This record gives sequence, structure tokens and C-alpha cells, in this order.
Amino acid sequence: MSQTAKPSLARYAASRNFDMPRHLGTRYNAEGTFLPEPGNTVVCHLVGGSASERAVNEVRDRMLSMPDSGKLTFTPVSSLHMTLFQGIIEYRRALPYWPADVALATSIDDMTRLYLDRLKSLGGFGTFKIKVIDVTPVGLTVTGASSEDEAVIKKWRDALAVPFGYRHPDHDTYVFHITFAYLVDWLDDDRLPAWQKLLDECLLYLESAAPIIEIRPPAFCSFKDMNHFEELLVLGNKHHLESASSMAR
Repeated sequence: MSQTAKPSLARYAASRNFDMPRHLGTRYNAEGTFLPEPGNTVVCHLVGGSASERAVNEVRDRMLSMPDSGKLTFTPVSSLHMTLFQGIIEYRRALPYWPADVALATSIDDMTRLYLDRLKSLGGFGTFKIKVIDVTPVGLTVTGASSEDEAVIKKWRDALAVPFGYRHPDHDTYVFHITFAYLVDWLDDDRLPAWQKLLDECLLYLESAAPIIEIRPPAFCSFKDMNHFEELLVLGNKHHLESASSMAR
């Protein structure tokens, strides 16, 4: 394996992996078609039409132009987001990824209604900005743009753990990201130098063209698969409480 590959790229190399990619067969199939995997989540979508969204899409397009991009299945541009707090999902019905006070067999729709009710009274914890710190074959690694932004993100996550009823094992170490794609097959080792060159160029481009990634406020969303995340409640936004209440009925 080439020594030029950063760990964030090398982890996708064929020589390092002997099993299928983790979500293959449940989230998507070998043909790259996304499969039903309902759940809910709290995300910050990209701001549509913003300069930073255009820069992010440019990086996505550069990845799509790679000759072996067929080893990835890409999500739609409209779905791009940063997950702030992971909700529940069909194929993860186990503690501590599910509230201990709710039966594991509860339907996803019922869980979404339950969380809508619990989240209606959640206050806001401030706005925050994010920046890209790495580019990988599957998307962007992001973090708070400053230490103050990181503190606000932590406040949100700690607060959201209460209505959701759990803290994942990586609650305090979760790596924030904007997913572009999922691997259908591992990357050939001899392709790593070309990928690393592209990823390095993309990171430099984003640092110049989009030092801050513009995101929408945190929103509680439902999804049927990884193609679309429907905003049901913008958190801390009183304007949306009535519509959320009607959805919960």
C-alpha cells in the first residue's frame, strides 16, 4: 500500500478489508440502489443556493469523475447534511441506541411521533458554524469553526440526549461529517495515490472557496432511506411547533 495515503483514505483500501462494507445489504445493495431503512435523526441541511453549497457540490462532482467512482453509491445533492444527533433506525434496535423506557419493537412511525412530542418544548442552544477538516472518498469531515462553535454543538448534543433517551458510546467523540456516498466495494490499492491527490486538492479548494460551510438550523427529520431527510421540526423555532403538533396526531 502506498505510504502517501492518509489514514482516512487507507481505511477504504481493499488490502485492509476482508468483509463487505458495513451497510451493504441493508442500506444499499451491490448495484448501488438504496434500500428501505426508516428512522429519524437531527440534522443541519446545507443552505440551498449558497456559495459553500456550490463548493461542496463541486467536490462531489470531482469525486464522481474518478474512473472508479462506480465503487461508490452517491446520495442526492438535496440530501446533503451534517448529522447533529443520531435518532433511531430500523436496523439498530438495541440499547444504548434506543430509549430504555420504550419497547424495542415500537414502530419507527410511533417513535417519530413520540420524539416530535418530546422535542416540542426543547429550547434553542445557539447557532454554530462548521468547517471542513478532511475530505474522504465518502464525504467531508467537519467540526465547529471555532472552539466556541464546538461548545455550542456539545450543548445541543447533551440536551438532545434527554428527549431521545440515550447517549451512544461515541457521544463525546462523534466525528461530524457530510456524507456524499457509501462504498459498494473497497478501493484498489494501486488507486490510492490518485485518490489522495484528488482529496488533498479538494481540501485545499474548500479551505479557500468555503472556509465556512453554511448550514440550516438543526431540524428533527424522518427518513425512509438515505435519499431524503424530511424536516418535521426546526428545533428551537416556535414557528414550527404547530405544524409539528399536527404531524404528531
